[in-house]
Amino acid sequence: MDPEPQTRTRLRPVDLAREHGLSTQAVRNYEDAGILPAAARTPHGYRVYGTTHARALRAFLALIPGHGHQTATAIMRALHDDAEADAYRLIDESHAQLLEDRRTLHAVEAALRGLEPAPDPGSAPRRSAPADTFIGPLAAKLGIRPATLRAWERAGIVRPRRDAQTGYRVYDEAAVRDAKLAHQLRRGGYLLEQIAPLIAQVRSAGGVEPLEATLRDWHGRLAARGRAMLAGAGALEMYLRARDQGRVS
Repeated sequence: MDPEPQTRTRLRPVDLAREHGLSTQAVRNYEDAGILPAAARTPHGYRVYGTTHARALRAFLALIPGHGHQTATAIMRALHDDAEADAYRLIDESHAQLLEDRRTLHAVEAALRGLEPAPDPGSAPRRSAPADTFIGPLAAKLGIRPATLRAWERAGIVRPRRDAQTGYRVYDEAAVRDAKLAHQLRRGGYLLEQIAPLIAQVRSAGGVEPLEATLRDWHGRLAARGRAMLAGAGALEMYLRARDQGRVS
């Protein structure tokens, strides 16, 4: 086997690629995209990489699981464009989004703890229904567009009734609850086709047990993302430290 890339001062694209199971073209593309610092060229035009490039590639690939490919790319580009403040801002924004996602999960759990069994569809409607609302006010309360609520209705996620005289959609307590749950789950990254059966199960079961496995999975994904961010930060710090030492020397 070839020696570890960090033990060699001159590296070819294939040397960087082999460590991560990439193609040499992918390495070239990363350089062209600004993810890697510009490589030196031989008199014949061949790229010559070094340990700095190897560390930059490790840092980029370590950033992806926690920050996503697009943000990881933007972070590395900012560093190589001498815009470190922008890179750190992007990292901060990812951490802020993770914190917001955790808050969203906690809000979903709090909402589920306060759920009551849905009213029996066969029972007579209550004459006074203080929770009843229309599509505009409900959309405004959730911070979404009315068109989104209509899409959720088509997907079977919310089931408003129609006013007998006006034909307007009327969202009773159960429909408002379903809309709130759908909104929180969408913020958690779930697709409509994943949400619809969960809402249907909550309706039929009159409880939150069907969501327990989903919530455990959600907790696990957030924890994995946080751990990945730590790993990415470590790899990025190793790259920056070595790069800055090289500049001083």
